[in-house]
Amino acid sequence: MTSLFDPLDLGPVPLPSRIAMAPMTRSRSAQPGNVPNQMMADYYAQRASAGLIVTEATQITPQGQGYSFTPGIHSSEQVEGWRSVTEAVHGAGGRIFNQLWHVGRMSHPMFHEGGHPVAPSAIAPDATVWIVDPETGEGGMVPCPVPRALETKEIAGIVADYAKAARNAKAAGFDGVEIHAANGYLIDEFLRASSNHRTDTYGGSVTNRLRFAVEVAESVAAQIGADRTGIRFSPFITQRGMDDPSAPETILALARELDRIGLTYIHLAEADWDDAPETPRDFRVALREAFSGAIIVAGGYDQAKAERILSDGLADVVAFGRPFIANPDLPRRFADGLPLSGFDGSSLFGGSAQGYTTYRVWEDAA
Repeated sequence: MTSLFDPLDLGPVPLPSRIAMAPMTRSRSAQPGNVPNQMMADYYAQRASAGLIVTEATQITPQGQGYSFTPGIHSSEQVEGWRSVTEAVHGAGGRIFNQLWHVGRMSHPMFHEGGHPVAPSAIAPDATVWIVDPETGEGGMVPCPVPRALETKEIAGIVADYAKAARNAKAAGFDGVEIHAANGYLIDEFLRASSNHRTDTYGGSVTNRLRFAVEVAESVAAQIGADRTGIRFSPFITQRGMDDPSAPETILALARELDRIGLTYIHLAEADWDDAPETPRDFRVALREAFSGAIIVAGGYDQAKAERILSDGLADVVAFGRPFIANPDLPRRFADGLPLSGFDGSSLFGGSAQGYTTYRVWEDAA
């Protein structure tokens, strides 16, 4: 039976284990410019024993930003900053993919010079984003306003932004990229009938609602290789105005298109809050039938639950979020049955090295 500690070839990238580090927003980039810095290089290098690291979500363009201090990959300074991160991770023996991100309507006018965030349709998400007040320096959650609906002629430019971000990721030394199409962000907004009320070729039918995601996947794969491109979905979320009962079937239809393109993996972001919906087994089986690449899962997994889904053949890799924050040597702790440290939730977003690079490996913690 497959175990967390079995190797796996993810396209041309050999993973020493099935233990991945999930993408997690930490908002530690250098300002101004949202530039990856040495603290971020240290953070990721500390966790290089993961079979695979997927970075925090990284905006592909200034228009794609929705949270303070999140890094980008659209300027030369950002590319250089990320190169220091990839060199540190590779120097520590790790593998790292960059998660490409456009937040869509999950944003605020402060990131758009007072203008509106963009979305498929002018529908507010009933959600909040984390913003640092420029006067006080304090961060907090603020409501997202009604966005501006994208004009059809604008969409090709955003697809081109994804392609440029993939080129930049390759130049920065990443082993691959993950397209963020989950959690109510721009691609997810196009996929769902609840957030996409368009009447052009990007809305209405399932085929039309898939179009933007397919174009993005094709453009990214053309730059860095389909075998180095993954994508993340969250089929069963209902928050942020994303409740669409047809979403799982839509994503299965998209999975078949992505299989045609040859993407290397699909990453399921499963709900991990109290009383959240479970991902049904029949969906997992259908996804296996629709997509021949690897399946990564993430969301509230512990070691035992991770081993079960691998042995059942319903996933190939399990990604861990919070456990990797507080346990930079998580694979070793799993392998040796060592206790896991807890994390400080108050230091998740923004701030200093405290609660970021200050978590210790087992020997130091002991």
